[in-house]
This record gives sequence, C-alpha cells and structure tokens, in this order.
Amino acid sequence: MTMTQEEKEKDVSRNACKLCTPFGACLAFKGVTGSMTLLHGSQGCATYIRRYMISHFREPIDIASSNFTEDTAIFGGQKNFGTAVENVIRQYSPALIGIATTCLSETIGDDIKMLVHMFKKDTEVENLPEIVHVSTPSYNGTHSDGYYSTIRAISDTLVEKTGFCTDNVNVFPGMVSPADLRYLREIISSFNDNYVFFPDYADTLDGPSWDEYRPIPEGGEKIENIRSAGDSAGTIELFSCLDDKNSAGKLLEDKFGVANYRIGMPIGIRKTDAFIDALERITGSHAPAWLSAERGRLVDSYIDAHKYIFGKKAVVFGDEDMVVGITSLLSEIGITTVAAVSGGKSGKLESEIKRNNDASCDKAMIMDNSDFEDMAEAIEKLKPDLLIGNSKGYMLARKLKIPLVRTGFPVHDRFGGARIQHVGYRGTQQLFDRIVNAIIEKRQKDGDWGYTYM
Repeated sequence: MTMTQEEKEKDVSRNACKLCTPFGACLAFKGVTGSMTLLHGSQGCATYIRRYMISHFREPIDIASSNFTEDTAIFGGQKNFGTAVENVIRQYSPALIGIATTCLSETIGDDIKMLVHMFKKDTEVENLPEIVHVSTPSYNGTHSDGYYSTIRAISDTLVEKTGFCTDNVNVFPGMVSPADLRYLREIISSFNDNYVFFPDYADTLDGPSWDEYRPIPEGGEKIENIRSAGDSAGTIELFSCLDDKNSAGKLLEDKFGVANYRIGMPIGIRKTDAFIDALERITGSHAPAWLSAERGRLVDSYIDAHKYIFGKKAVVFGDEDMVVGITSLLSEIGITTVAAVSGGKSGKLESEIKRNNDASCDKAMIMDNSDFEDMAEAIEKLKPDLLIGNSKGYMLARKLKIPLVRTGFPVHDRFGGARIQHVGYRGTQQLFDRIVNAIIEKRQKDGDWGYTYM
C-alpha cells in the first residue's frame, strides 16, 4: 500500500526523515586515504555536517569551506574557491581534495568544473593533489544520494584502464557503520586478498586515541588501489535504491567492461547469501567454514526466539537501502512490517521492498519522500510494537510508548553509533538480538506480574 501523489504533495518538510546531500559526500570522501573535503558554500553547512558526524562517530572531524558571504552569493565564488583550495593544500597537504557543492553555490550557478580548471591553470602550487568534485545540492536529493554520487565521481575521476586484467573484486559498501566496514573487509579478504573497497571510513571515523592531533586521520582506501578498479574481475554494489546514472558499478561496467553485481544491503540471511554468492562467482573461491558456522548460529537463533517475536508489527524508517534490508530481515523472522518510511525519493523503495520480501510486506504502507510528521500521522492507527530506525525517531517512539531499535545514521542519543553492526551474518545476529530483547524488555516492563527468567 503506497501513498497517492496527492497525499505526498505538501508545501514544506516537517522534521525531515533524511540528512542533507553534502553529508553523504563528506562521509564518502572520508573513505579515501589522505582525503580532505571542501564544501563550496557557506560556513554554516560545514558546521552542521561536522556536528552530525561528530555526535554519531565521536571523532574529531574537519570539513573545509569556501566561506560564502553576501558578496559571494551575488558575484560568484571563484575567488573564494581558489583561496579555499590553496588553504586546504597548505594546512592539510592532502592526497585528494573532495569538493562538494551546497545549495547556495548550486543556486547561483557556479561551474565547479570550470573553477577547478582555472585553479589548476593559474595556481603556482606544485604537486597538486587529486581534485574530485561532485554536485550535491540538498534540494535535489538526500545524504544517500550524495554518498552514491560521490562514489561515482571518485570512480569517474580516478579509475584507469591499464589493460592488465586482474582477479580483483571491487566492493562499494552502503552507508553502514565502521564496525560493518571492518566485518565486510574480513569477509572479502577470506575470498581474495586483492580487492578494492571504498569508501572505507572504518579507521578514519573510528580510530584509536592519538598522542597528538592529526589533520587527516590514517585509513581509507588508497588512491592507487582505486585507480586499478577498471582492471578488476567484477564489482559488487551493496545498495540498490539508485539510478544507473548514480551508480559507480554501472560506470565501471560501461567504461571498462567490469561486470557489476548490484546486491543491496546484506541484512538478513537471504541478502547475505546473495552477497556471498556474488563473491564466489567473481573470485572462484568457496565460502570459508567460519562463515558457514556464523550462518548456522544465526538460523539457530531464529528458531530459539521465534516464540517471542512472531506476529509482532514494526515500522521501519531511514535510508532507503537500510529500510529495504531491515524489512527483508523482518520477513525472515516473522515480524510484519506495517510501514516502511524514508525521506529518499529514488522511486525504487516500493519495488525493492517487494523484490526482496515475501508476501508479508504486501499490505505494508510504503512511504518515500516523507518526513516524521507524515509518518506519525500515517501510523497512528497501525499500533506497531516497535520502531526500527535512527535516533530522529525517538520522540515518536516516546509518544507511542514503544521501543526504538536504533540503526543507521544518525545515532546521536546513544553511545557507540560507530560500532552498531547491521550487515552480514554477524551483523544480522547482533541486530536480531537487539530486536528480540527490545520486545522482551517492553513486555517485561509493562507486565504487572514481573518475571526474571525467560
């Protein structure tokens, strides 16, 4: 069941169920070694994104800005752009500068490609870093769109074809936690030691303590590895709610003939099986025994907890790919998704949910391009047993007096957002345990009888 166009149309967004597009770009650029992000726009945009990223990851984060003023908004940002790039090079010595545009610079029509060309032509700076630019106005997408577009822009700018084919596998992970990224690397390396994996912000956004401040944290995929992605045997994209025009995997397939496997976020057994199958096809290797053991333990836990959760109802919200993955998990474990909500507007949310689920989702209310007020109004009569999504759903969960299982971005009212696992058999196990325990805890809290043994 989807909302009609008339129901979707509104004049304003009220408590948006998304973050701004440059946020996704900043996250993706953090996944390249030696990268520094420069937002071409006002200082407030950089401050807003830093605030959200720091509250989730609990790490120091620098984001540069070309610092638009009233004059810049009228006469254009060329002068600010050149000054900002020179300052970034001088202060950070980056290997790559990722330039993302904001609403203001896009609205006045700054031609970033031309600004980059003019800077390279006129600058006296030697040994310039790589410069990758991506268009990310927030009025034209969500943080997920900015993330996808940045992966494609990095691939389009850096990847080369040497003619020397390899057995490498390219993996483009979705917007998941650093703990998820580390686990995905562990899985991939068990099939093939040679792989290209980006964005990889596992270390740049969840690293150890420092003895002294580092302008650019260590970690991320190396630029020379990214360049080699055009010679790989295949690409796996762990997201699905995007058009081909925003797909880095499709770009590499069209440009270099690298086969692309668009799997979606591997949450649950079915989706993780599809990821493992793709790795086996590309690498020619079989899944290791420890992965099979993890899968077996997950199946066993489904059986053990079935009596606690079967027939419960959930509302899932957040990034489109995260929503698709979680609804797929819920259909496996016997929880009915009564509403699936996202601020994204790819137009693929409904089709992807139906493609990845059984009949249990046929009657679900599927709402894309929606905000939290839309969601609150729509689900009032559905009487869900729990919400699954990010911290921005807390006030609604409190109003409905039901548990909120926190997933995705942002998680800023709990500690450890960088270590929440979602993907693969191991991540699904942790997510499944949290869902089951949330339901048990609610029943235990509400019951008059009280009990201490399950």
